[in-house]
Amino acid sequence: MVIIGGGPAGLTAGIYAGRARLCAFLIEKLIHGGQMMTTDLVENYPGFPEGISGPELSDRMRQQAERFGLKILTGEVVQLIPGTAQDPAITVVTEDRRLRSGAVVIATGASYRHLGVPGEKEFIGKGVSFCATCDGALYRDQEIAMVGGGDTALSEVIFLTRFAKKIHLIHRREALRGAKYLQEQVLNHEKVQVHWNTVVEEFRGGQYLESLKLKNVKTEEESELTVTGCFIAIGITPNTQWLNDLVPTDEWGFIVTDQEMATQVPGIFAAGDVRSKNLWQIATAVGDGAIAAYAVEKYLDKLRGEGKS
Repeated sequence: MVIIGGGPAGLTAGIYAGRARLCAFLIEKLIHGGQMMTTDLVENYPGFPEGISGPELSDRMRQQAERFGLKILTGEVVQLIPGTAQDPAITVVTEDRRLRSGAVVIATGASYRHLGVPGEKEFIGKGVSFCATCDGALYRDQEIAMVGGGDTALSEVIFLTRFAKKIHLIHRREALRGAKYLQEQVLNHEKVQVHWNTVVEEFRGGQYLESLKLKNVKTEEESELTVTGCFIAIGITPNTQWLNDLVPTDEWGFIVTDQEMATQVPGIFAAGDVRSKNLWQIATAVGDGAIAAYAVEKYLDKLRGEGKS
């Protein structure tokens, strides 16, 4: 089997595949770990009462998977070619090789969603960031902003209070969407000022970000907010564009599967943040990966029974 993507879903699939004595390859185009690598402290993954850093958790998963025989390759998958009734093997095409596999688990995760306003792209890495745990320490004793209102935005605001002098939370609605306990911490923190019913219309500055052009969506009033950094946490977009509509997706592009993580294309499964579901977390990705590997094992057993593998 081939696993595409080295986040928690992919690595867990690799662990379970190895334990099932399947010949499993994992292909990752960057570094293993996925979104875990951008998380300073994971506090909601079972078994670590004091929390654990994302990179450490990722490395532990990788070591465990490799101990059970998972082979990790570096490369980018650009195409999947489904099998046929006579030859069900799936062809996995990368930039420099082709692999034939009895089954494939897509675990390519999701990417940060952008605002799509002027200046955003130009100031990425120069004041605009999508990962507070990666870049928060760069803004020690400075005045910064956070755009968003869900769990991720609120958690990152709390993290940023360790460094920033003041944090402006910019939210387009008049009520936050994150967990109540996170809302309480944010709304009661002396360093945080919330801008309700407000959106960012433009990022401004010279070589680095200097200010935000804001607009109140109710009053239409425009204003300028002086900040040296702005973090954006408005959701994720699944990394499925490369599939070219090979498998069914929901209206947001997340892959639709059944409870066995199987897509409608025989032999192709999906797990983790790339899959259509209600909660995108490390814990749910791990569960997806375990189920996907188990389902692949049963699928391959069936093929062998039919004399096709």
